[in-house]
Amino acid sequence: MAQDAGMFMVHQTIGSVLCCKCGIRMQPNAANMCVKCLRSEVDITEGLLKRLVLVHCPECESYLQPPRTWVKLQLESKELLTFCLKKLQKNMNINKVKLVNAEFIWTEPHSKRVKVKVSVQKEVYNGAILEQSYLVEYVQQDHMCESCSRVAANPDQWVAAVQLRQHVSHRRTFYYLEQLILRHGAAARAVRIKQMDHGIDFYFSNRSHGNKFVEFIGKVAPVKSRSDKQLVSHDSKSNNYNYKYTFSVEISPICREDLICLPPKAAAILGNIGPIVVCTKVTNSIALLDPLTLKFGFLDAEQYWRTSFKSLLTSRQLVEYIVFDIEPVSSEITVGGTKYVLADAQVARVSDFGSNDTQFSIRTHLGHLLKPGDHALGYDLYGANTNDMELDRYKGYIPEVVLIKKSYEEKRQKKRAKARSWKLKSLNMEVDDKIKVDEDKRDAEYEHFLKDLEENPELRFNISLYQNKDYQPSEVASVTEDDGEPIPSVPDDELLAANLLAAEFDDLDLIEDGDGEDNMAE
Repeated sequence: MAQDAGMFMVHQTIGSVLCCKCGIRMQPNAANMCVKCLRSEVDITEGLLKRLVLVHCPECESYLQPPRTWVKLQLESKELLTFCLKKLQKNMNINKVKLVNAEFIWTEPHSKRVKVKVSVQKEVYNGAILEQSYLVEYVQQDHMCESCSRVAANPDQWVAAVQLRQHVSHRRTFYYLEQLILRHGAAARAVRIKQMDHGIDFYFSNRSHGNKFVEFIGKVAPVKSRSDKQLVSHDSKSNNYNYKYTFSVEISPICREDLICLPPKAAAILGNIGPIVVCTKVTNSIALLDPLTLKFGFLDAEQYWRTSFKSLLTSRQLVEYIVFDIEPVSSEITVGGTKYVLADAQVARVSDFGSNDTQFSIRTHLGHLLKPGDHALGYDLYGANTNDMELDRYKGYIPEVVLIKKSYEEKRQKKRAKARSWKLKSLNMEVDDKIKVDEDKRDAEYEHFLKDLEENPELRFNISLYQNKDYQPSEVASVTEDDGEPIPSVPDDELLAANLLAAEFDDLDLIEDGDGEDNMAE
């Protein structure tokens, strides 16, 4: 600014002095010595640790953080760098040096060495600050952690077992739970997973891991649980007791799309809706919708187990109908995040074509989805044989048909792709020898689950879908009907690359706490 105004400026020059050791010109400092001479006179890395030992578990890739904590860390990660530098911190404080920078130096993975280049600063002669870099070598000593050593010695050795059960005729709930468990890594600490009749058993090497898993299941499903323990051994001298813990977790038999006849006690809790309601969503609470009035309510786990009712009809008893006519009787209403329109419809069973002309005039909550000529799946209360005492009380007030969802099966049979563009991961699960697996039934239930994911974006919101490498776009026929309505499918932007499977949980810090031990003193 002074030059722009035409003012005279005095140029300031930086003075220089001669080094008192070698005589070269340099900028003045408190020691009156150049950097080379300072380094030759003073070594600020003297007394600092340059070789340390890292206790490493080769099975689970974790490192020992004394005294008894094991931390999972990836090679050349920022977490491992922090872990290594913490081992130097105390030594640096004693020598009064300040850490400035640190970075890994590449080494062969099989060399059992981790090398870190560290830069430090320290005040030397008369307040002059000297910065210097040096190499720290960490030697990996392989030593299995307690969990891995137990598994290696006896794979069947466990401390806590979680018995997850649901007493229904299908496994669709467990297919969905499996994806939630994989998404959140809830069973990462399980030493063994076994498929049982009506459920799955999870085995853990630590009681605290079993407790955390039970808490996770309680957050995603309406469950009731109880625990028990069995004495395995004890040391009377040290007063230590070893137990095996068993957690019994029962999931509510109410599933999505089930038809329910509410008992009076449950209906009163929900504001006297129903009595015929449809389960629209199951999380840690059960969402129920009255298809005739669009009234809805939620039952949490505690409220459900207090009344403990069962489904009147389940999704395996759905019947296919064809819609002849439909007329909306209300505007669009959003219930629990999902849109519904109440409508009067004229429907008939597909199986009745050619045998009789029975038609049903019904009211449905799917007025926003259905149009004449569409197929829908629903429950046939007109011809159903049910032994429900609650239903007998309401004879004359029960609808003949309750539609549940629109059916795309006819379109899928005409134009079905040879393979899906997406796939799901699965748990490493063994099957109990005592149960007989019906392969056809299992494949049909799994295919039904995959179709539900395609049709319901809300259902796949909390799970991870991955790109299918075997998918060939050229093999896919058109999936659009003549009227332009597409068959539901999973958009490509919802798919994850397959190589991201291991990277999903890189940011999770899984630490086995020392207070989660299996030995208890009494």
